[in-house]
Amino acid sequence: MYFGADPLYLLLVTPALLLAGWAQSRIMSAYREGSRYRASSGVTGAQAAQVVMREGGVQGVAIEPVAGQLTDHYDPSHKVLRLSSGNYSQDSLAAVGVAAHEAGHAIQDATHYPLLVVRNLMVPLAGLGSNASMLLLIGGIALQWPTLMYLAIGLFSLAVLFQVVNLPVEFNASRRARTMLQESGLISPEEDVVVGKVLNAAAMTYVAATLTGVAQLVYFLIRSGAAGRGGRNDDRTA
Repeated sequence: MYFGADPLYLLLVTPALLLAGWAQSRIMSAYREGSRYRASSGVTGAQAAQVVMREGGVQGVAIEPVAGQLTDHYDPSHKVLRLSSGNYSQDSLAAVGVAAHEAGHAIQDATHYPLLVVRNLMVPLAGLGSNASMLLLIGGIALQWPTLMYLAIGLFSLAVLFQVVNLPVEFNASRRARTMLQESGLISPEEDVVVGKVLNAAAMTYVAATLTGVAQLVYFLIRSGAAGRGGRNDDRTA
C-alpha cells in the first residue's frame, strides 16, 4: 500500500506536514527580515560566534565558511563550527543570531551538556533507523509479516527518539546564544527581538519534523497491529 493513499495516514500525518511547510516558510521569512538589519556592534556572524564561544569558555574550535544557505552547523567530531558563506561574512542580525546559535552547540559540547551527549551517541542508530526502517516496513506490510514490521518500527522509533531528544538541545543552544549576545554587548534588547524571531522560527522546523515523525510512528503502530491481528486470524482459520 502506498501510505499517501491511505486515509488513516492522511488523517494522522497531513496536519504535521502542513505544520512543517508553514515552519519552513516562516524560517525563510524571518531570516530574510533579520538579514535586512545590521547589528549595531558591526560584528559579522563569524566574529559573533568567536565572541560567544570565548565567553562560554570554548577553546580549540575552528570557524569555517561553507557553501549554501542556512547550512550552518557545529561538527563535534572535528571541533569545527561551519557557517554558510553569507552568515560567516555578513553583519546582519540574522547572521549573528544563527552563528551564535551554532556557537551555543559548541558550548554544549565543551561543557558536556547531557542531552547533547545522548544525542551524539544516538546519531548512528538514528541514521540506521531512518534509512532501513521504511524498506523493512514496506516489505513487512506487503508480505503480511508482523515480525518484519515490528523490527522496522523499532528502528524507526530510534529516529523519532533522536528528534525528540534533539528538541531541548536546540532550544538550549538558542537560549545560550541570545543571553551571551546581550551580555557581551553584541546586540541590544531591541535587536534581540529580531534575533529571537529568527531562532524561534528555526526551532519550529525541528518541532514540526518531530511531530511528523511521531505521527508516522503512530500510523505504523496502528497498521502493524492490524496486520498482526490479521495474520493471527489467518493462522487460526487454517
